[in-house]
Amino acid sequence: MKRPVSSLDLIANAALAGTAVLLVVRPQTLRVVGQSQLLPGGLKLASGVARSLAKSFHEPRRAPSRERNRSAGRMLNGSAAVLALSVLADSAVEHYRGSFENRAMFTPLAMGTLSFAASAFGTADARAERHPVRDTIYAAAAVTGLAGFAFHAYNVLKRPGGLSWSNLFYAAPLGAPPALILSGLLGRGAERVRATPFWRRPSVLGLPAGRALAALTAAGLAGTVGEAGLLHFRGAYHNPAMVMPVTVPPAAAVLLAASAIRPNRLTNRLARWWLRLTALLGFAGVGFHAYGVSRNMGGWRNWSQNVLNGPPLSAPPSFTGLALAGLAALSLIEEDCDG
Repeated sequence: MKRPVSSLDLIANAALAGTAVLLVVRPQTLRVVGQSQLLPGGLKLASGVARSLAKSFHEPRRAPSRERNRSAGRMLNGSAAVLALSVLADSAVEHYRGSFENRAMFTPLAMGTLSFAASAFGTADARAERHPVRDTIYAAAAVTGLAGFAFHAYNVLKRPGGLSWSNLFYAAPLGAPPALILSGLLGRGAERVRATPFWRRPSVLGLPAGRALAALTAAGLAGTVGEAGLLHFRGAYHNPAMVMPVTVPPAAAVLLAASAIRPNRLTNRLARWWLRLTALLGFAGVGFHAYGVSRNMGGWRNWSQNVLNGPPLSAPPSFTGLALAGLAALSLIEEDCDG
């Protein structure tokens, strides 16, 4: 059985590499494929993310303000959708493994589903206006994520040894609930941006929306890198590719923060390319984690146990979602600079 499994792994890795190269060299092709009516319904979100990322490679420098705001808002909705789906899948697996011992463990599943549905609707909604139902769901998602972080922190601290490496490795992950917080905050940012009249510059909490969202995304990338670094450290970095999540996204976060503090064309361009690499890393990470699952005893034939054992398939897409948010923030920053 080893030869067919290794062949499938080779084919999967080749397909993953081919998709990455195609996205860089011919992004327009992915946009055409994503708009095909033959695409199954379950892949519509993935195609939307691919189209958004492909569009960022050839985004016009001086798009009208109305269209730029609407496009950035929809990309932020897509970012919130990816993060919500990641939280939904991750919490479903982890809380199922915990046998839903606490009834509150159903809450992130419900909230992740609502946030994902609202974000998917926002991504498909071409209207340049704020939707009150989406806005309310995003606010509830942020509050739920904050409460979840408190629950997870309590789970870590109540164990013998308190805040120790062992408890950080094997207790409730502290980095999971903040992803739901980010989904809610980025979604609310999307609603603010897309509802801004074309004669005004979008703002969040009195700050330019591009800079505020860039700072939020940079902080989110830093937290996600910390969680990935912790769990990969637990795995002793046995695969050299495990270094990539703690090297590529940090550079993107630093450049994005620099663009938020003092934007200029060179910093914005470097930040955009590193964010694209981070987005591709999120896609590639799913492939690496799927390969890691296949290396467990029984491989994918024993998927019901090995998916629970990890590595988590739903974790890497968080990088893609945050990268999309960073690209949307950069488009707003560039408009302010050009204006």
